[in-house]
Amino acid sequence: MKNSDLTQLTGKPEEVAVDRALAELRSGRPVLLTDGQDVNLVLCAETIEDHMLGPVRDVSEGQARLILAPKRLLALGHNVASSGTIPLDDLDAHKIHDIISQTDERLNGPAPKPATSLDESALDLMRMAMLLPAAITIPVREDSAVRSTGLATVDTESMKHYRAQFINTPRIVSRAPVPLDDIGDSEFVVFRGGEGMRDQVAVVIGNPPTDQPVYVRLHSACLTGDLFASLKCDCGDQLRGSAKYMAENGGGVLLYLDQEGRGNGIANKIRAYRLQHAGYSTYDADEILGFDLDQRGFQFTAAMLRQLGYTSVKLLTNNPIKVAALSEAGLNVVSNHRAKGRFTLHNVAYLAAKRDRAGHFIEDDIECRE
Repeated sequence: MKNSDLTQLTGKPEEVAVDRALAELRSGRPVLLTDGQDVNLVLCAETIEDHMLGPVRDVSEGQARLILAPKRLLALGHNVASSGTIPLDDLDAHKIHDIISQTDERLNGPAPKPATSLDESALDLMRMAMLLPAAITIPVREDSAVRSTGLATVDTESMKHYRAQFINTPRIVSRAPVPLDDIGDSEFVVFRGGEGMRDQVAVVIGNPPTDQPVYVRLHSACLTGDLFASLKCDCGDQLRGSAKYMAENGGGVLLYLDQEGRGNGIANKIRAYRLQHAGYSTYDADEILGFDLDQRGFQFTAAMLRQLGYTSVKLLTNNPIKVAALSEAGLNVVSNHRAKGRFTLHNVAYLAAKRDRAGHFIEDDIECRE
């Protein structure tokens, strides 16, 4: 079989390499990350266990280090502009877990050393895998036996290609009519794409014509709000309210996106909820864990809409980033409409934070109306 034929079966090598690396890291296994001649062995810090630290130190041919994002370093007492590294030295797994997630943990001593570009790529792999942005990295020499152990290997250029091209080209894998209570006729169209090749769903409500602007909502999945009617957010109200509005106004397209917790994943979202319960805002909680304001990207949704035949949209959203993303992706955003939910005793602080920290279109006089 020719190499070109094999590529048709497996996909482009650079894309396969990133997918394999993400799967390995989520499974708690190490990967090799390369940038030219520089190679690091990379492990996910949140999955590290004591029995793994001995082999980590045994294969170390340089300083084994814990890489932390600047937001996490700030929570640890160091106000630095970029990611930083601390020596792994005699840290056990329990101490590492405290350093990467506990609110009362502090790093004493000098400021962490600045991370290298390869270290930053290791953190990016963690974010793409929806893991805490904390990595253990070990430099690997060119003649090291570690390079021939069959570990998944990914290079930084492949990661750039993956972010720029691959995750923005979702493809339709299945579709079927699904009638909905109080909504009527709809069709569920499943796309495969985005980081980690997760499934994204377009719910086409009614039969909106493709030659006219269509109502669209980009809705990031919220297990707690959408399914269990959590009072901590307004997501469930927005989801059902948008679908009902579309059904009553000529139809529309609701894109249900696998971006739980502003792209941080369900595990990190629940970690943040624990911090919110202790009094932190939704954004402060994420920052304590090392995340930026919002990890999501929305450009790939334009490709989904185009494959459905829509190029002109009327957005139902409070988020200006979504409006900008579709406009920048070349769609004609003819209007933007509020996606309202209830104000409750449990979500007013959350909504105020979204308004004040992320510029969401939410009225200034938020108050509980229940």
